[in-house]
Amino acid sequence: MDPSEIAAIDAAHIWHPYAEPGQFTYPVASASGVRLTLSDGTELIDAMSSWWSAVHGHSNPRLVAAAKEQIDRMSHVMFGGLTHEPAALLTRRLLELTGDAFSQVFYSDSGSVAVEVAMKMALQYARGCGHPERTRFLTWRSGYHGDTFATMSVCDPVGGMHAMWGPALAQQIFAPAPPVMGARPSEREAYLEQFALLIDASVAAVIIEPVVQGAGGMRFHDPQLVAGVRDLCAAAGIPLIADEIATGFGRSGRLFTTLGNGVVPDILCVGKALTGGFMSLAATLATEEIARGMQPAALMHGPTFMANPLACAVAAESLAIIAEGGWERQVKGVEAELVRGLEPLRGAPGVADVRVLGAIGVVEMARDVPMRAATEAAMAEGVWIRPFGRLIYTMPPYICTADEVAQICRGIAAAVRVSGEEIS
Repeated sequence: MDPSEIAAIDAAHIWHPYAEPGQFTYPVASASGVRLTLSDGTELIDAMSSWWSAVHGHSNPRLVAAAKEQIDRMSHVMFGGLTHEPAALLTRRLLELTGDAFSQVFYSDSGSVAVEVAMKMALQYARGCGHPERTRFLTWRSGYHGDTFATMSVCDPVGGMHAMWGPALAQQIFAPAPPVMGARPSEREAYLEQFALLIDASVAAVIIEPVVQGAGGMRFHDPQLVAGVRDLCAAAGIPLIADEIATGFGRSGRLFTTLGNGVVPDILCVGKALTGGFMSLAATLATEEIARGMQPAALMHGPTFMANPLACAVAAESLAIIAEGGWERQVKGVEAELVRGLEPLRGAPGVADVRVLGAIGVVEMARDVPMRAATEAAMAEGVWIRPFGRLIYTMPPYICTADEVAQICRGIAAAVRVSGEEIS
């Protein structure tokens, strides 16, 4: 199909995330390694890992081989009453990577659904514990957990992307946004004291994005804060749900931001990098205590494509790559280059903050970024980014070389310059 025909159909008929029909898009012809090739031949480094998922790069040969082998055997079979080797293999690898902290795994189609499932688990656990009155969730502001209705209810109700839905959503309990990374111990203690006061008789569980808050603002906080929340949940006898869909499998420099910092949540949500960005799959893991305490014992959820064999086969191979351990050296290298390339932007016109953690680099502007101008400034440097709100950021594939990360930083610098000019 001719690129102009693709663009015309897209502009006339296709919705894109958080965008009105007809807004600017760029047709992609192929993707390999860390690069996207547009229909006009332009090559761009995918500095977003295609929304934080393609950690091993695009068209990774091992993932392609796993997909080809599985598709010849069985691409899909219902999971109701049936099972298969890819699901069993993936489950074993997931439990091993999480240090056997969990006993049960539920597979779903997306991160949003994984969080919905976690919330159902918590509600069924409350029933099983004899507390049907526990129907609400406690979280903190600046969070994001997905776009489905239950998940929207635990996203930031004012500054988040779902504020317009407020009256239609379940009313949850929100603590202030957590103090940022590097906060004094006294600040963390004061915050936790305030957080504890919000755990009332209606709370079924606490749900947070540990250490890194993603689409709600790309904010970082100290692991000690997560440990403090863990202690509060234990004292109150309620589950802690950790949404590690963005951070799981090494993105922050730890394999998981909870387990890697000595915190074991009761329920863990993973996705995005689970398949190395090859296709959609997510998982919700629960401890034995949660699984045994749920009433009814059957989890009341069942996606049509649950544990899709093709996705499970690719995910199992993706986790095999992770288990080999190369990610740790890769992420440390990316982190060092991001610090080197982005730190000089601190103090540039319009820049409010610069922060880096693992393979995450963020430049926060004083005001909202002109998305198209900033995007195309980065593209002129051969880099694909997707700014939002006041944030110009990158979550590159782990396999990026030092030169490629340096190019990403040049692209971000170009976006910052354009944005700074508009802001000033």
